[in-house]
Amino acid sequence: MTFPRPERRPYGSGDGPTRPPFPRPQFPRWGKPLLITIAVLIAFIIAVALFVSIDTEKQWFNSVGYGKVFTTQIWIRILLFLGFGLFMAGATFGNVYLAYRLRPSFRASSIEQLLLDRYRTVIEPRRRLLFGALAALFGLIFGLAASGKWRTWMMWSHATSFGHKDPQFHRDVSYFAFIYPFQRFILGYVMALVVVCTLLSLVTHYAFGGVAFRTPGERVTRGARTHLALLLFVFVVCKAIAYYLDRFGLAFSSRGVVQGPSYTDVHAVLPAKEILAVIALLCAGLFIATIFRTGWLLPAVSFGLLVFSAIIIGGIYPLIVQNFQVKPSEADKEAPYIQRNITETRYAYDLTKVQVKAYEPAANPAASDITNSTATGAGVRLLDNSVLPTTYNQLQQFRNFYSIENLDVDRYVLNGQEQDAVVAVRELNLQGVPATQKTWINEHLVYTHGYGFVAAPGNGVDADGRPSFVEQNIPVAGALGTFEPRVYFGENETAFSIVGAPSGASAREYDFPVNGGNGQQYNTYDGGGGVPIGSTFRQLEFALRFGDKNLLLSDGINSSSRILYNRNPRTRVAKVAPYLTLDGDPYAAVVDGRLTWIVDGYTTSDGFPYAQRENLGSLTKDTNTAKALTQAQASSQINYLRNSVKATVDAYTGAVTLYAWDPNDPVLKTWMKVFPGTVQPQSKMSAQLLAHVRYPADMFKVQRNLLASYHVEDPRAFYGQQDFWLVPLDPTQNTPQPPQPPYYLTLQMPDQTKPTFSLTTTFVPRGRVNLAAFMAVDSDPGPDYGTIRVLQLPRSSTVSGPGQVQNQFEADPTVQTTLNILRVQGGAAGVTYGNLLTLPVAGGLLYVEPVYVKASAGQGSYPLLQKVLVSYGDKIGFQNTYAGAIASLVSAAGGSPGQGSSGNPSASPSASGSPSASASGSPPPVSSALAQAIADAQKAYSDGQDALKRGDFAAYGLAQQRLANALAAAAAASGVGGSTSASPSSSASPSAASASVSPSPSP
Repeated sequence: MTFPRPERRPYGSGDGPTRPPFPRPQFPRWGKPLLITIAVLIAFIIAVALFVSIDTEKQWFNSVGYGKVFTTQIWIRILLFLGFGLFMAGATFGNVYLAYRLRPSFRASSIEQLLLDRYRTVIEPRRRLLFGALAALFGLIFGLAASGKWRTWMMWSHATSFGHKDPQFHRDVSYFAFIYPFQRFILGYVMALVVVCTLLSLVTHYAFGGVAFRTPGERVTRGARTHLALLLFVFVVCKAIAYYLDRFGLAFSSRGVVQGPSYTDVHAVLPAKEILAVIALLCAGLFIATIFRTGWLLPAVSFGLLVFSAIIIGGIYPLIVQNFQVKPSEADKEAPYIQRNITETRYAYDLTKVQVKAYEPAANPAASDITNSTATGAGVRLLDNSVLPTTYNQLQQFRNFYSIENLDVDRYVLNGQEQDAVVAVRELNLQGVPATQKTWINEHLVYTHGYGFVAAPGNGVDADGRPSFVEQNIPVAGALGTFEPRVYFGENETAFSIVGAPSGASAREYDFPVNGGNGQQYNTYDGGGGVPIGSTFRQLEFALRFGDKNLLLSDGINSSSRILYNRNPRTRVAKVAPYLTLDGDPYAAVVDGRLTWIVDGYTTSDGFPYAQRENLGSLTKDTNTAKALTQAQASSQINYLRNSVKATVDAYTGAVTLYAWDPNDPVLKTWMKVFPGTVQPQSKMSAQLLAHVRYPADMFKVQRNLLASYHVEDPRAFYGQQDFWLVPLDPTQNTPQPPQPPYYLTLQMPDQTKPTFSLTTTFVPRGRVNLAAFMAVDSDPGPDYGTIRVLQLPRSSTVSGPGQVQNQFEADPTVQTTLNILRVQGGAAGVTYGNLLTLPVAGGLLYVEPVYVKASAGQGSYPLLQKVLVSYGDKIGFQNTYAGAIASLVSAAGGSPGQGSSGNPSASPSASGSPSASASGSPPPVSSALAQAIADAQKAYSDGQDALKRGDFAAYGLAQQRLANALAAAAAASGVGGSTSASPSSSASPSAASASVSPSPSP
């Protein structure tokens, strides 16, 4: 019995059960012109926006002298977009068009084909437009993705050798840092391209009959089979290359105890990747064989073999090795690979020259040693830059549209001696402009800059506990010499300003108040910074950029006007050096008669083989970032870090200068090839600038966190982790406590001949709170700059850590009693503990903590230094001054020079400086009169607060009288006397009396 062959018919013909095609959409006669008009308008708006964005950015880069940085970025991004985008568009269009050209002339009639006929009828008239749109869409997507990889392209094309080879593959590190990422990018691009082209080709073949699922006859035509087989061949070849490159990716494996190739990676995964690469090539050959054989058996076998091999060889075999060979003796098996990780991690984070010294601190040194070692106290910084912004602001703000928000620690030569100084810039604060004066003219043309620099020695306060300023006031006056005090570029300068005027025109930019005349001094900017905005075209451009029509309409803008924007020092450096990661704490210094911002720049990489990858944001968190005193780092993975660049930004002109601080850094060398002429040699730095260079805090925080583990260099001890340390939590902060920040101070380590400006930190053992080590890095420029010294305490040491010392301070009866009085006297604001400093002194470790008191929580109050706590061994001292606290400590330690003594840890001096412990070492009793006075004071304060809430001012007055009487009684009973007489109040603030004084809107 024979069956008739199915009828073959051309598309769109035949007498079968056909359905009418989809009706073509009908548009009104005016619809097409309207759509064209809308499309043209949208294209015009996009073009204008792009032009304004690019041209204004170009003008800004030209204004700072880094125009080539911008043009280099723009051109390489355009070329990558066009190159990769056009290649993708061409590949997409070519494959879809080829699939269309390979369509069969006839297909057997079936329901499937009849349904597809309807779609073909719609597609055919618009086929070229559809194919072109698909090509343009995927070209746009892939072009934008490639454009975003411009840094990868640049590092690959300008790669510089590290001169250091990895221990497994013996390749220069530059391959992993620069070349390997580019290879992975290209491979990923090609594989994505093949996947997209395969899917689009399959859909096209199906739509035009090359592939059929429910039609009698051949399911896949020869042309379609050949086309798809070739695409799959290319994909599998790419997979073989991926397996080959995966070998080098093992340099960053996290399978073992540490990062880098482990025992299992080297002995199981590495050969498995090589075998899988060969199998993938064999499977690719089977896809080629499919061209010459009908059916899909060979592709199915190829795909199955690939998956099966990946599971067995790439997954199960390494798992067997890990669990049955490595786990039973992991410490021995992994020891060589842990050693590699230790060596490479220390190299990658610049920890190869760390000097670790065993240090057994004396518990009871001779009193004379303590006195001699702490005679001057030059390195003991009592002013805490995290506590005193309010104090500086109240004492040195002078106008409510100025602010002092960021305090930094630097050093200056004062009275012939280099001393630590807490410094700040008086910056513009537009939020402080009175509401009645918040006009566009005032905010952008009048209030354009801050004014002045404030500095105080870190170890000195006046009789009332205020900082002893050596540079202060408006106009500026002090010991730092003559310099340009105007601050047009600063950390708080966020809004744009319009500055400058023709010669002879009246000055408009507010400077500072003066006696006489109209009481105000004005200035005309002549620094040359910013972008000229005198022409109507430029005004229109920037009006569009900032969305501010006043830039086009205002009469206050003249032919000499310049617009200042991107005024934050970190922002300016980040734009001209886009390859740098910037330190979170820029600081200002008086350098060569200019106020200069100094910004530390890091080169980083996540491509250093065997080095431990860490999260930069996590490693740099501490109290300062938690309180937003410094900029927190972004959450990014790194395993290589160098402080390769010191950058400066002139606070008046905005000029940015980059100096190569580490000229041997291969990452910096690579980027200097990309942007030639943008980085100056270190020899160009002036002597005054070098005098203010300091070791950057964020790098130090990364290094201390790494060194907490990587001070252990024996791989078996490292595996056990028993000797690992931790950075202690900050005991002066409330729960949850962030890590203690590192502190800048001048100190002398045991092996140093003189004190140096240093950055310091402490460590505690993992799981314990006693002190494990003390670490300092030399911050003075010179041969020892960057030298990290670690004093490692014996494992059996019981020296108290920062948390334990803080508990001792707060638990001491005399300290507790005195601070309770100050808390009651200070009201809700109470007592604030300053930075808990640690210093190696007299063969031991001295802790120093300033105590600040704030009179009240009112707007005009501010913290003042009232007490100093010190601790050495198991003794503590407590007095109004550092010298007094040391004297108290000497008394507690024995009282006679040259003789050490033991004592009760709670023994501490009274406020008068005499020892508060009795001869037996027991703490002094609190008298009943004192206890009753404190209780009366607390009760009076509570009653006063309740009266205020009720609005009963008569009762509040009576409560205040009772509080005053109780405090007087408490002072008499405890002997505190005048120690708290200099309590801070709002009347002491110069700004309190003048906060409402503001200049008129314009001259």
